[in-house]
This record gives sequence, C-alpha cells and structure tokens, in this order.
Amino acid sequence: VPSAPRLSAAGMSVVEHVREMAAAGLHSNVRLLSGLLLTMSCNNPELFSPSQKYQLFVYHADSLFHDKEYRNAVSKYTMALQQKKALSKTSKVRPSTGNAASTPQSQCLPSEIEVKYKMAECYTMLKQDKNAIAILDGIPSRQRTPKINMMLANLYKKAGQERSSVTSYKEVLRQCPLALDAILGLLSLSVKGAEVASMTINVIQSIPNLDWLSVWIKAYAFVHTGDNTRAINTICSLEKKSLLRDNVDLLGSLADLYFRAGDNKNSILKFEQAQMLDPYLIKGMDVYGYLLAREGRLEDVENLGCRLFNISDQHAEPWVVSGCHSFYSKRYSRALYLGAKAIQLNSNSVQALLLKGAALRNMGRVQEAIIHFREAIRLAPCRLDCYEGLIECYLASSSIREAMVMANNVYKTLGANAQTLTLLATVCLEDPVTQEKAKTLLDKALTQRPDYIKAVVKKAELLSREQKYEDGIALLRNALANQSDCVLHRILGDFLVAVNEYQEAMDQYSIALSLDPNDQKSLEGMQKMEKEESPTDATQEEDVDDMEGSGEEGDLEGSDSEAAQWADQEQWFGMQ
Repeated sequence: VPSAPRLSAAGMSVVEHVREMAAAGLHSNVRLLSGLLLTMSCNNPELFSPSQKYQLFVYHADSLFHDKEYRNAVSKYTMALQQKKALSKTSKVRPSTGNAASTPQSQCLPSEIEVKYKMAECYTMLKQDKNAIAILDGIPSRQRTPKINMMLANLYKKAGQERSSVTSYKEVLRQCPLALDAILGLLSLSVKGAEVASMTINVIQSIPNLDWLSVWIKAYAFVHTGDNTRAINTICSLEKKSLLRDNVDLLGSLADLYFRAGDNKNSILKFEQAQMLDPYLIKGMDVYGYLLAREGRLEDVENLGCRLFNISDQHAEPWVVSGCHSFYSKRYSRALYLGAKAIQLNSNSVQALLLKGAALRNMGRVQEAIIHFREAIRLAPCRLDCYEGLIECYLASSSIREAMVMANNVYKTLGANAQTLTLLATVCLEDPVTQEKAKTLLDKALTQRPDYIKAVVKKAELLSREQKYEDGIALLRNALANQSDCVLHRILGDFLVAVNEYQEAMDQYSIALSLDPNDQKSLEGMQKMEKEESPTDATQEEDVDDMEGSGEEGDLEGSDSEAAQWADQEQWFGMQ
C-alpha cells in the first residue's frame, strides 16, 4: 500500500532522482537518465508536467555544459526557457492551483536567471560575445546577481562599451565591496583611484587588518595610469609589510612593472622569486619566458615551456613560452602557429599578440603584423613594447612618417622617460634630417638612466656613424660597469676592432657568446678577426665558411620547412 502514492506521482519522483544526482555532481548519470526521460516525454507529452519538463531540460543542459558541449547545451537551455514560459502561462491561467501543494515543487525549480547566466557562459566559450551580452542584458537590473554584473562588465569592456562596463563593475562593488578584480576593472577604465577607494572605505574601516587595501588600490591606480615608478614604490611598500610579504600576486605585479620600466634584470629576479613560492604559477610566465629568450637562455625557456605544459595546456602562457623559444631559434613559422594557438585560448593575451605580430613581421607579412600590434596596444595602452612592435613594422615598410607620428604620440601620452625618449630617437635615426634631434633625445635618456641598454645601443649606433669610436668605447665601458649584456659586449668588440684593439675585441666577442651562444653577429665578428690574423689560410677558411654558411641556411630552411604544415593551420587560427 505505501507504494501507491509513489506510483501516482512516478514522474515527479524520477525528476527528484535526477535533481538529487545533479546536486551530487553525477553529471554523466544525469545526462543518460534525463536524455531517456526527455525522449519518453516526446513520445507521450502528457507524461510530465511543464515544470518537470523544464527541470529535465535544465539538468540535461547542465550535464552537457559540464562535458563542454556548449552549442548543444545552449539549445537545451533555450528549450528549458520555452518550457518556463509555458509554465508561467499555465500558472497565470490557473492561479487557484498555486496553493500549498505546488509550493514545494516551485521552490525546487532551477532559477531562470541562473539558466540565462549558464547560456551566457556557453556563448562566451563559443566566442559569441554579442549573444552573451544580449541574454544578460535581458535580465532586469534588480534581478542581476554579482556574478552576472561581473560577466557583463567584462563583456562590455571587451566590446569597447566603457560606460556600461563601469556601471556594471560599480554594481558588483556595491554588492561585494571586496571584489578586487572589479576594482582592477574600474581602474583599467580610467576611474580615479580615490573614487574606487571611496566605494570600499566602509568595509576597510569595519574589518581589522584591512588597512593595506587603500594602499593596494593606490598602487594599481598608478599601474593603470602608466606611472611605473610610483607603482613599483607603492607595491614595494606593501610587500615589505610583514602580513603581505612573499605574496605571489604582488611579486608578479612587481616583475611585470619592472619589465614595463625596462628593468629586465629586476623583472627576472621577481619572476624567479614568485616561481619559487608557487611552482604552479602560470600568470606572467609568458613575459618571463620572453625575457629569458631575449637573453639567449633558450634551454631555460624550453624547460619553462615543458613545465608550464605539465601544469596546463589550456592557458595561453605555455604556448607563448614555446613560441618565444621557436622565434629566437629563427623558426618563425612555428612561432606563428604557437602564437595563434595562444590567441585562440585567450584573445586578451598581449604577449601572444606580440609574438604572432613579431613572427609575421619577420616573415615579411608586415600588414598582418600591424593588425596584431594595434590590437595589443588596444588591450595594453600603457605597455611600451606594443608601440615598439608597431613602430618597427612601420620602419620595415619605410613608413617613417607613420612611425614618427606614433613615436610622438607615445612620448606625449606616456611621458618623457628614458624609454619613450629612446623610442622617438630610434625613429629620428632613420631620417638624415633628424639626426641631431636623435642625439639630443638619447643624451636626455642616458642622463635619466645611464644603464638603459636600448639607449646605449642607439647612442653607440650614432657614434659609429660619426666614426667616434673612442667616445663609443667610453660609453659602452661605462654601461657595462654594473651589468653584463651580450649586445653591449658585441658592440664594444666592434668598436675595439675599429681602433685596432684586436685582443680585447676578441675577449668582448667571447664574453658576448658566453652570454648568448646563438648570437650570430658576435660569431661573425670573431671569425672575421681570425681570418685577418691568419691571412695565409684565408682562402681555405673562406671555403670552410661557405660550407658552414650553406649548412646554416639549410638548417634554417629545415626549421622552417614546417611552413606548409603550419600554414594550413594558420587560417584556422587566424585573428577574428
């Protein structure tokens, strides 16, 4: 007898089982059972009520979402919402049934707002941001939960709808005043640090040990206005506080700021420190890999790439690190493919855009490269290396006027520091009319930062043109007094050869090669000197050099022989 009521409500009890399995996280079981029950419902529409059908569609869609079948999940969520509409109509037509008997059932129904959020998540995974915005926009403002506002804010920001994005971020903070990523979102959209801090002041004052938060907001306000020096000083003051010492996020931010400020040595040190504290760290490792590759530490880059792939291949960073290894090994087709794969995983990865842009530029596809550098600038308007990449493209295509306009804009927007002065000087060096201006700009840059390598290199280039080798030697010795850099040692070697100081020149080339064994120009300088020292063997050595040269070209061609293989995939990974 006890089973009789169960039989009369057999459909409901089955749906309850599905709900319990969904709550228990048994997604594969939910998928199988709900799929069978939905087929039964199709064959006999009277078997389940509209509310039961709604639940089955939602639980089935949730299991598809868990299996990453986003398109299929969207279609089932859409069917669920159609059932919910039918349910709403029937409840309006028959209000008398909404008594105690139906109350438990209505309480168990999955939230319609949650269904719409899940649909928006599916659309973002499918890279259909417009559809995601449309579905979330349809939710009345009062019914939007913090996570809905956060997703909307990020989507608006990506779509360039800054005002709407600011409104949504502020709504997140109104509901959750310690939502730090929403704070970063507002700061990135040029909302003043003081205004953002005012939105958190009550919670800072009411909770102990949160006094650091106002300093944290101040630090990241400096980050987003491009004031690297004050940002570094403020984060250092936070990092020295005993309660926040050895925080991986702060160390990662410091490393990134040192990189932006052109202080690669300190940047690498901070990345290493962060990595030791958290061996599973992924964020910022793409910049770290790039810095190691620039220093010629390709074995370290390869090891870093392998380690990151073991942590996750679903993030852009491992692909960028491997791409940097390929790029600095002159395997540009492979670097292009790896950069494109990284962009596919994260379209906001600035380092991936820079890698792909640089690979395209070196392959002679300058116009395509320009598109990537412009997108990088849009995403990171305070990062000088994005502008450097674009200006190099302009110079490569002899568009000196465009390069000059861009360099002047950077100089005005980011301020007159050693980096922007050097970038402007680099463009001025390309035009015979502006040589003197280049000299003045470089002198200003070196007055600000005598150890800034790019400024030293460009000043040395200018002195070499003027054949002022002694001045160049003094400049380079001074720059090398407190640092060791492959390019500086090599250029010093070239200058020493020009003044017939052959032995010391050979020493400088040796030091350069010890720092970067792949530095071709140092190798060429050394081989040229060896030829001059033994003229009797010159012809024989020339033959050997020719053979080595042809072998080397063969290697490069071999390394790029994958071009066709990667080119096939290039269309698939192309920028949307």
